[in-house]
Order: sequence, then C-alpha cells, then structure tokens
Amino acid sequence: MTDDLMSISEDPLLIDRRNFLKLAGTAGALGVLSTHCARPRGTTLPPKAATGHWTDVLSDGLLARVFEKALSTGGSYCDLFFQRRRMLALGLEESIVNSGYSNVDLGAGIRVVQAGQTGYAFTESLDERSLLEAAEMAAAVAAGSPGKARLPHRASKLPSYYPTGPVFSSVAPEPKVRLLTELDAGIRREASVVKVAMSYYDEESSIFHVDSLGRSFRDEQPMTMLRVSATAEKGGRIESNGYNCSGRAGFDFYSPERRSRIVSETLRRTLVLFDAVPGPAGEYPLVLAPGSSGILLHEAIGHGMEADFAKAKTTIYTDKIGQRIAPEFVTIVDDGTLPGLRGSIHADDEGEASARTVLVENGIFRTFLHDRISAEHFGLSPTGNGRRESFRHMPIPRMRNTYMLAGPHKPADILASVKKGIYAETFTNGQVAIGAGDFTFYIKNGFLIEDGKISTPIKDINIIGNGPRVLENVTMVGDDFTMDDGAWTCGKRGQGVPVGLGMPTCAVASITIGGSRR
Repeated sequence: MTDDLMSISEDPLLIDRRNFLKLAGTAGALGVLSTHCARPRGTTLPPKAATGHWTDVLSDGLLARVFEKALSTGGSYCDLFFQRRRMLALGLEESIVNSGYSNVDLGAGIRVVQAGQTGYAFTESLDERSLLEAAEMAAAVAAGSPGKARLPHRASKLPSYYPTGPVFSSVAPEPKVRLLTELDAGIRREASVVKVAMSYYDEESSIFHVDSLGRSFRDEQPMTMLRVSATAEKGGRIESNGYNCSGRAGFDFYSPERRSRIVSETLRRTLVLFDAVPGPAGEYPLVLAPGSSGILLHEAIGHGMEADFAKAKTTIYTDKIGQRIAPEFVTIVDDGTLPGLRGSIHADDEGEASARTVLVENGIFRTFLHDRISAEHFGLSPTGNGRRESFRHMPIPRMRNTYMLAGPHKPADILASVKKGIYAETFTNGQVAIGAGDFTFYIKNGFLIEDGKISTPIKDINIIGNGPRVLENVTMVGDDFTMDDGAWTCGKRGQGVPVGLGMPTCAVASITIGGSRR
C-alpha cells in the first residue's frame, strides 16, 4: 500500500488529478505560487553567531530594514518565513543498507500582500543583501505609499504537541541502520518472501516566522517516516505489498510494539493476496475499514472544503455553508492539535495557532478551511490552515489531520446490514476532480461481504463515485474510530505537506465497483 499522495495541478486554482508517488517529506520543485516569485542570487550561509543558533544573525535592526523594503511600495501586510531543515534518508535492499543521504536546507521566504494580490520571493541566503533583494521583488506586487511594520515583535507561546530540539540529529546512524536490518530479518522469517525494500527518513525543521503585525513564533518540527515493501512467491505466483508509518516524534517512535506491527502488517497485507480473487463489477454496497479509508474523506471531500476553492467558486461546496450535506450522525473535523501525528502543527505557517476545526457537524456543513488571504476575503478569522512545503513556497489553505468522528453503530452491525458488498481496507492510486468531487480509487486490499460477514479477499478493483454523493449516501458510522499512522503527503499547487487522516468503519449504500467479473 502506498500511503502518500501527491496532487498534480494543471491549473493554479484547479486540481483534478491525483497520484500517490511522492516520498513523504522531500522538497518538491517550485510551482506557480504567486503573482511574483523569484529567488535572488546568493547562496552563502550567514556568519556564525555568538550563541551558535542559526537565527542569531537575524537582529531586530535587520528585520526592520527588510520590512521597510518589503512595504516600501505600499503593501498592507508582510511576513518573513525563515527555515533551517536537516534531513537524513537511508535505503535497504538485499538485506543491506546500501544508500544514505543527508542534507541541510536554509533560506527565507518573503510575502507581501496588497488588495488581494500576493508577491512572493525567496532566498537561500540570510545575508542582508539577499534578504533585501527578496523583499524588493516581493514588494513589486504593490504600488502606493510606504507601509510600516510594528516593532518589536511579540513572541507567541506555543503548545506542545510533539517534541522539539535535536531529537534525530542527536541519535547516531547505527541505531537507524539496525532498525532496518532487524525489520528486514523479521519479514524474511516468512519463507515465501523473496524481496524486501525499505526507506527510512527523518528531519528536524526549525522555523522562525515574523510579520508586519508585530507577531512572531519559533518552532522545532520533527518528522520521521518508514516505508516497507515485500515481495513473496508461492507456486510460481508473485505478489507484492507493503506498509509504512510516520509521525512527529523522536526516534523512540519506533517502539518494540510498532516494529512488531510493521513486520506483521507487511506480511499480512502481502500474503493475503495469494488467496485473493478478481473483484466483481457493478453497483454494490461499500463498507470502508477504519483508519486508512480516511484517504477517501481527505481527497474526495476535504479538498473541496479548502477556502481557496470556495473563493474561486470551483468547488461544489461553494454555497453550502449551513446546509445539510450528510446524515446527522456524520461529523468531520480537521485538527492540528493531536499529539505526535503527522499533520499536527503548533502554529500554521502564517503564525496562526493550530486548532480543531469542525467542518461538518451532525451532517451540517459549518466552515471552510482558511488561511489569512481567504479569511480576509470572506471577512472571517483564519482557521490555522495556512501551510507551505518550505520557505520556497507561499502558504495556501491546506488540511492538517482530517477525519470523521465515531458514530453510533457497532462494526458488526454495519457488516450484518450488507447482504452482498465490498469491504475496502487499503487504497493506492487514485484520481479526484476537486470541483465536482468525482473520483476513482484503486483498492489494494479488499474483501467480499457475503451474508453480513467478511469472506473472500479480492483484488484488481476500483471504486468510482462522487464525494458529495457518497457523503449523502452514508448509512451507518461505527464507534471504532481509528487514526491512521501512514506517511501521507498531500500535494497541491506544486507543493506537498504532511497530513494525517482517519475514520471509523463506515457504510455507503451503493457505489460503482470496477472489477473484472460479474
């Protein structure tokens, strides 16, 4: 199963293709981000400061001069986003850790806003000349009398949803290498396994954000991800599958219990495919398994609730605030405050405190997910969803951890209500048209439901439908809510951010199944 997703934008405002191919946490190419976007020349590191912290070179005087330049043409708002990110990646093949890569990325992004237009520029150097050049480029969006930033800045006190500090750089490479080799040995204890491949990733992202309103915050954001794939052979037949996990945590994320689950789930998901038969085609009731089925919620529904699509009037939910869009036992939230989860953040990349935002409450659509720009457009407060991939990107409305709350039904009763249907457990490749919500997803692990019970494993099937209609056709929601720990990365407008998702067991009255038999 591939638990990460990437969106390919064919238009800056319309996202209608999805593929699930991007390695979680890696930086992508610069996309269409703003009215003005450029990188000034200069790639030198700043001089070493007295205390050794990389932000020590950013004196109040320097920040004041950068703001003065950025607001010199009349911008109404400006923010500076400084980031230093250290990462390590390891790869295993043929029972040997045979690849490794580390990198330190450093830079700043400067954004100027005026009358709904945004200017954005970034630099990979923190020397004064480069910062002022970037500020001048971003300022080109405005034309008017100079503005003024509030100084000195008030530092925000952040909560604690994940550990901060050198949680990975303080750990030697040897334990990370042993993690991979021990997992490889555990999976290979199954005699039918002929190939195992793994990738390990960790990063520490240090952020300093300051804006012209006089606000600032600093954050240290850890992230780790492990991806495993296995290939097995029985009687000349070959099957492959995998498992991955991710979180904002230290190396202790890989506890003995988690290591055991990585091995057992990789084997279970792979070996069950030897018993799988081609799936049916036609209209069938669908039961979504708890946990990773939340990808359907995220892709087919959640993106349509991001406010930039509402601002552009390209989502089916544009005029749905206050209307019933689901049964009364359906509540959907986007939450950045859940400890240790991949999509959790102390504050968004505009300095807004993270929060729990109720999107759908008892079936009623309550709000869109807002960044500063969309919130100002609609006369509302930001919801803490202004997120960016790195300093090379401007923030836009993005999900954090998006999930459906537990409902009133027992999972056994949900299954018992289905005479003949499909149980979808894990998903891989898919496509979604954000505006209308039409989608298709490939089910990697699924099962037939016969006479109210899970029966034969099936494979090679797609589910085809429309997100808003599926939401309307939810018939039961289980009380077994599960948050998935997969390495999900959401792509939008050429930039990817880590997200989380989850849901309880959920029944949909009918959906189109694209299989190979009747």
